[in-house]
Amino acid sequence: MAPRLDYSDWWAKDTRKGTPVVVTMENPNFAVVEIDGPDDAFRPVERNRSKNAKQVTWVLLLKAHRAVGCLTWLAASLWALLGAIKKRLILRQGLGTEQGKSARGALLLKVIRAFWMVSLALLAFEMVAYLRGLHYIQRPELRIPNPSDIQGLIHWVYVTWLGIRADYIAPPIRGLSKFCVVLFLIQSADRMLLCLGCLWIKYKRLKPKISEDVSSANADDVERSGSGYDYPMVLVQVPMCNEREVYEQSISAVCQLDWPKDRILIQVLDDSNDESIQWLIKAEVAKWSQQGVNIIYRHRLVRTGYKAGNLKSAMSCEYVNRYEFVAIFDADFQPAADFLKLTVPHFKDNAELGLVQARWAFVNKDENLLTRLQNINLCFHFEVEQQVNGVFLNFFGFNGTAGVWRIKALEDSGGWLERTTVEDMDIAVRAHLNGWKFIFLNDVKVLCEVPESYEAYKKQQHRWHSGPMHLFRLCLPDVLSAKISAWKKANMILLFFLLRKLILPFYSFTLFCIILPLTIFVPEAELPLWVICYVPVFMSFLNILPDPKSFPFVVPYLLFENTMSVTKFNAMISGLFQLGSSYEWVVTKKAGRASESDLLAIEEKEPKFGLPQRGASESELSELKERSESAQVPVKKMKMNRLYKKELALAFLLLTASMRSLMSAQGVHFYFLLFQGVTFLLVGLDLIGAQMS
Repeated sequence: MAPRLDYSDWWAKDTRKGTPVVVTMENPNFAVVEIDGPDDAFRPVERNRSKNAKQVTWVLLLKAHRAVGCLTWLAASLWALLGAIKKRLILRQGLGTEQGKSARGALLLKVIRAFWMVSLALLAFEMVAYLRGLHYIQRPELRIPNPSDIQGLIHWVYVTWLGIRADYIAPPIRGLSKFCVVLFLIQSADRMLLCLGCLWIKYKRLKPKISEDVSSANADDVERSGSGYDYPMVLVQVPMCNEREVYEQSISAVCQLDWPKDRILIQVLDDSNDESIQWLIKAEVAKWSQQGVNIIYRHRLVRTGYKAGNLKSAMSCEYVNRYEFVAIFDADFQPAADFLKLTVPHFKDNAELGLVQARWAFVNKDENLLTRLQNINLCFHFEVEQQVNGVFLNFFGFNGTAGVWRIKALEDSGGWLERTTVEDMDIAVRAHLNGWKFIFLNDVKVLCEVPESYEAYKKQQHRWHSGPMHLFRLCLPDVLSAKISAWKKANMILLFFLLRKLILPFYSFTLFCIILPLTIFVPEAELPLWVICYVPVFMSFLNILPDPKSFPFVVPYLLFENTMSVTKFNAMISGLFQLGSSYEWVVTKKAGRASESDLLAIEEKEPKFGLPQRGASESELSELKERSESAQVPVKKMKMNRLYKKELALAFLLLTASMRSLMSAQGVHFYFLLFQGVTFLLVGLDLIGAQMS
């Protein structure tokens, strides 16, 4: 009989009905239990009740079965891990051209390898000393013994090493660690202030508002009245380069924007060097053009300046002078139909407003662990950093997409420049120096993708961290000579560039990847527990606050961010000193994912291709269709299995330091180094995220 699920016995008297049953058996093989009601069988049995041999046997068999199942699961997981490692180590494909590019980071790799070799030598030396009874490894506070107490050559060498370590090695390490800890605390305080500002915005419900007369208007009234005041001319630009996976959904999304058709023009700015992709995009543009959408296709013969050059070339067209605003969407972005109605009206009666930036939302944030961790970072960036800076400073870095610019602000700021790989941040800084204000709309979200493979994510982060440092070198004289307040100059130099773009990757890499392993071998310079554990965990909690559903990933997030510090530090150095990789633009690979509702809507709304294009002959359209169909044949590509040498070298360094920490019984230090080393190992073997084709 199943147990009752009602809770009436909480407040009512005993209302159970039925006749008590007593079961007896001849030659009983089981214990006899008296049942006094339907629920008694499911109540806990008294511990002093006797059990026969058969019951004990079944319990032991059940526990043994569970133990075997657990061991089987562990063995299967270990076998899968070993198989993945074997695939990376033995079955690697296509590494010949990629390994040459890693030579740019050879200097940093050599430094890490040197640290690792020294740590291995020290670990071997201290193990020998430990086996010979020299227990200073467990008690570094002991001073050097008297010369008369020294016994043997190894003892003398070990005692000499202790003196050199305490007098010459520990002081500079302590000084550098204190400097990094100060930077760490400053950056943590800045993050705390940003979170407090975000809480204040939510408490006061501060957000940009649209005037009532604009929000009450609609496109039908405007078209009937013939007035174009509330619906200005808007130019929509979709820059792309070899975007085979996402071109169709992005063009489809911008073509369905809810705006009067005679007041919008869509520019598809194709920089693809693959002719098959060019024909695919041309066919997609032709399909929407024959449906009445005002859309044109542009392709540059000379591809200079990457995305900045593409946008600059498009803005040089004569017909652009008829438009007042320009909305920019990267190839993987899918704006909602009401995007322009939620953003463009903010410009009315606000002549100083130059940019309206919308928030990103990710269709593949739950695809794998890598996308979940990226979602935590980007949610904090938009929810906290962009929103707080937009409300209190009217300035933030343009995200390069999902934003609407006043064309006059672009022209007054010098237009798009090809001098860096962060053209979006470049134009935002110059516009701010010219007095233009920005608005961030946290409630307006545009669907897009985050990289699903570590290779794509690493290249994206390299560009995002090398470009700002390169830009900082170029625009520092302009910031110092600009006619803005001293507070705005200090905010841009100290907070926007130095603290959030330079100091963060510097102290994160130096403190947790270099100094911490060194302090394990030099206990006189040991880092306090709050630096290793308490403050980083607290900062990770603050990062997860904008996305509470990611709370279970707080520990992987902390470890992964420390792992990414080596890439960010390398990128920051290359951008600051203008090394070869500081002006390298690699298009982030996309998977072409879209939400299910978007796919269904496109399937229902889009007619089949076949109607003639306006202004095009039948022969041209038939050739376009044939070429696009031939280009759509899928090409099977091999998966790339990468090995990341810097991450692997740091993994071995941290694991070596964890072994030394285990010998000296340093609890938290050992666990941190162990888990951080394992994280570096997994990333170095490309075991996080999907693989690239």
